[in-house]
Amino acid sequence: MSDKAWGGVFSEATDRRVEEFTESVSFDRRLYAHDIAASIAHAQMLAKVGLITDEECQKIVQGLSEIRQEIEQGRFAFSIQLEDIHMHIEKALIDRIGDIGRKLHTARSRNDQVATDLRLWVRDGIDQIDQRLAGLQQAFVDRCDADLDVILPGYTHTQRAQPVLAPHYWLAYCEKFQRDRERLSDCRRRVNELPLGSAALAGTSLPIDRHMVAELLAFDSIAANSLDATSDRDFVLEFVFDLALVAAHLSTWAEEWILWSTTEFGFLQLPQAFCTGSSIMPQKVNPDVLELIRGKTARVVGALTTLFVLIKALPLAYNRDLQEDKPPLFDAFDTVKASLELAAPLVAQTTLNRAAIAERLDRGHLDATTLMEYLIQRGVPQRTAHGLVGRLVRKAMEQGCRLADLPLQEFRQAHPELDEEVYAVLGPHRAVQAMRSHGSTGPEHVRRQIETWRRRIHG
Repeated sequence: MSDKAWGGVFSEATDRRVEEFTESVSFDRRLYAHDIAASIAHAQMLAKVGLITDEECQKIVQGLSEIRQEIEQGRFAFSIQLEDIHMHIEKALIDRIGDIGRKLHTARSRNDQVATDLRLWVRDGIDQIDQRLAGLQQAFVDRCDADLDVILPGYTHTQRAQPVLAPHYWLAYCEKFQRDRERLSDCRRRVNELPLGSAALAGTSLPIDRHMVAELLAFDSIAANSLDATSDRDFVLEFVFDLALVAAHLSTWAEEWILWSTTEFGFLQLPQAFCTGSSIMPQKVNPDVLELIRGKTARVVGALTTLFVLIKALPLAYNRDLQEDKPPLFDAFDTVKASLELAAPLVAQTTLNRAAIAERLDRGHLDATTLMEYLIQRGVPQRTAHGLVGRLVRKAMEQGCRLADLPLQEFRQAHPELDEEVYAVLGPHRAVQAMRSHGSTGPEHVRRQIETWRRRIHG
């Protein structure tokens, strides 16, 4: 058992099947850079408090830097006998610098070591996702000026409801992704707490300086309770929850654009570079990227469910179950990152079918609500106005025409206060122009929101 860091008390070799079952280096090798960074900070702290010499610290730091370079260059050998990335790096360091390497694990355990590495990795992951969300927001904002003259039918219950400016749609997604970014930022605050120095579960009797390590690794604070610090995975679940919500927002957008790209809608033309074809139907241009973004949401939600079940009923402190937190975490991150990297160029390169949108914009009586509010402004109670306009819509439906095509007599029969001025509020374009509330689709409000978003993204 001499090859095992924990083998001193054992008299039997580990069964090969157990080694295969318990290894984690096949997936936790992704933590190598964070493990090395944390180990360098730990060594520098050990030197400062006198637990190792400055010369020993320099050799440890140099050895770790060389190991990192070997891993990055693909020259590092991995083996399941060494279980995880932490033992691989430690063994390689000992092989390189001898007994000095054995001092690196002073005043720490793999329990607080992996908790630290994972927080460093999640912190980087948050920053990467945030950067890509900002890029997607930028893609939507960049469309706004060119699309400012396009009016789209807005929907509720997937039924035509009221007209809205196309940029109003684009900025609605910016709002969703901004909430995602704010959640990630809030999560990062809780992630950025140093567990290293908690050791296995009870802390250490050695004179370490945890605040120094926190400063070296840019942590905002140090964990206050060693039992909690080594067993806490709340930050992993919170991050994956945030990723699941990002994926859900991407799925909503993907579903909408899938529908809009159909012949039935015909609102937009997807770039062929982001579509695929059919092996049997030569005419097909399928929105496969959007469909996969929608479909991969299930993987991210599944990862969150896996993590919730994983931590259910785990006693304090560390348990080996927590080894299984990494595959769902990594998969959720990879999935959302890949989706975002495709979403931004897709948004930028998609073309609106303006003629098709305009040709059908008058369908659905999108100006009915504006007509109702026109009556309200003339003293008609809302419920009364609602009923009056409903009857006018029914007449327009029976005649197969727009509200604006009804003769003035029909409006006067509906209410004696209505005269020729009523036509000034009818039609989708006039309905949009009439909007005046803050946050509405009124052109002036939308222009101000575009400028606000430009400042927010670049600020």
